Amino acid sequence: MSTEATENFALSFQDLKVTFETEARDVQAVKGLSLQVRPGEVVALVGESGSGKSVTSTAAMGLLPGNANITGEARVGNVNVVGLDKGKMRKMRATDIAMVFQEPMTALNPVLTVERQLTEALELHGIAYGKEATARAVELLTMVGIPQPEKRIKQYPHQFSGGQRQRIVIAMAISCDPKVIIADEPTTALDVTVQAEILDLMRELKDRLNTGILLITHNMGVVADMADRVAVMFQGNLVETGTVEQVLLKPEHEYTQRLLAAVPKLEQVALTTTGLAHDSMTAAKDRELVLTAKDLVLEYDMRGTKYRAVEGVSFDIAKGEVLGIVGESGSGKSTVAKAVLGLLPVAEGSLLVKGNNLPKLSPREAREVRKTIGVIFQDPAASLNPRFPIGDCITEPMVVHKVGNKASRTKRAQELLDAVKLPRNVINRYPHELSGGQRQRICIARALTLSPELLIADEPTSALDVSVQAVVLEMLQDLQRDFNFACLFVSHDLAVVDMLADSVVVMQNGKSVEQGRVKDVLHAPQHDYTRRLLAAAPVPDPHQQAVRRDAWRILNSQK
Repeated sequence: MSTEATENFALSFQDLKVTFETEARDVQAVKGLSLQVRPGEVVALVGESGSGKSVTSTAAMGLLPGNANITGEARVGNVNVVGLDKGKMRKMRATDIAMVFQEPMTALNPVLTVERQLTEALELHGIAYGKEATARAVELLTMVGIPQPEKRIKQYPHQFSGGQRQRIVIAMAISCDPKVIIADEPTTALDVTVQAEILDLMRELKDRLNTGILLITHNMGVVADMADRVAVMFQGNLVETGTVEQVLLKPEHEYTQRLLAAVPKLEQVALTTTGLAHDSMTAAKDRELVLTAKDLVLEYDMRGTKYRAVEGVSFDIAKGEVLGIVGESGSGKSTVAKAVLGLLPVAEGSLLVKGNNLPKLSPREAREVRKTIGVIFQDPAASLNPRFPIGDCITEPMVVHKVGNKASRTKRAQELLDAVKLPRNVINRYPHELSGGQRQRICIARALTLSPELLIADEPTSALDVSVQAVVLEMLQDLQRDFNFACLFVSHDLAVVDMLADSVVVMQNGKSVEQGRVKDVLHAPQHDYTRRLLAAAPVPDPHQQAVRRDAWRILNSQK
């Protein structure tokens, strides 16, 4: 590719191929990718895990491991970084190309102040030193919307919220005015309102600095919100590229069509008009209640000081029903789930499981009640013991509660593998040998081992790709129909709650601000906070998303 042809591009790939040498065989991760990002343009690179998205971006940063063989071109401006000397590549990072990582806490050094981390790149590249570097760092924090930057710059990463940490990572990325920023899943770990703020910030900075952005994501709503053009990857190949309207509204490739069909959609939401007041909860007479919370108060003991995380929350769930709990991070959603599991004492109010008030039970009685509760955690990799084969992971609750013998436990594990649509031969394999979606199915199987009457699902699909998420959600619906359990579903994905739940509780700052049937609350919200949450949730349609974004800005300005 000639220099004249590449001059207009902030980042460009030409026939990029990446192969990893492994003991078993060579793995071809990227198979001849050609893609360009212009200054001031956002190009979204989408696809499932393992499609080659992150390998492509890591090649542009010169960060691929030693066992990677790279051919073709990855140009930052006019410089081909494939095979570039390490010293030269180091000089280009931050000044020409920068990266915003997925998890802000692991991207920041926990033992260095924010000031040290921001000034490090400025000093390293000879842009500013001492007081001048600190002044520039304060300016950067102001730019990304951190309040009281002069004071907060002296603090450490753990003293900031998740959204603020991601803002600091973005400040570090723009500190040396790079030509291109690679944003690798920059909002995955954030809730919808913080995500909307971060996307607004990135859009504003891109326009102000004329920086090209390569956005790597599997969230089609984020693509509709941010991208000018979209490139779809599948098994190392680029299968479709085009404008955001072309790809999201008229996808041509079968894989893109499947990917978009898998996205849960929250449609027909009245964000500007006030609907009729809705019933607090379903009031059918023949409901068999499994879980009832009445004026629930939950507190954390912080070195002798009580911090009230949940206050005055009431709800109930009957057999065969799903209750969704939604809200931002820190609203008290997971705290409620912890209390139901007996991991947090109840300060005031009552929490009844099948008529048994949990706070009043003896340890032995509480253990019997917990036998009827199953739980699915957010991160499947962290919630399975890596030293246990799959069969032992599934039957562990039976061992803990002394149910059955070895033969009956193995038989139960096989039945559950059938139920979660996994082959029985995985019973002797280990968690690391399975994909993320398969591991989450194992977690669901384990949760159902003792035939629970109540299932707690805490963000069970947030760590999964859209297509894998669709399969897992469909499977949860099937299992609930077959097993008829009550389910407490904690999530910040409103479209998933709309798809799965019968009723919903919207939480803000530990209180329930709105609750009722899903079709009422999520489609005709009464409370401004619920409206803000819904407006902040991106939809995979660029035209609808533009309307949502405007509504979100209006609602936000009225806070």
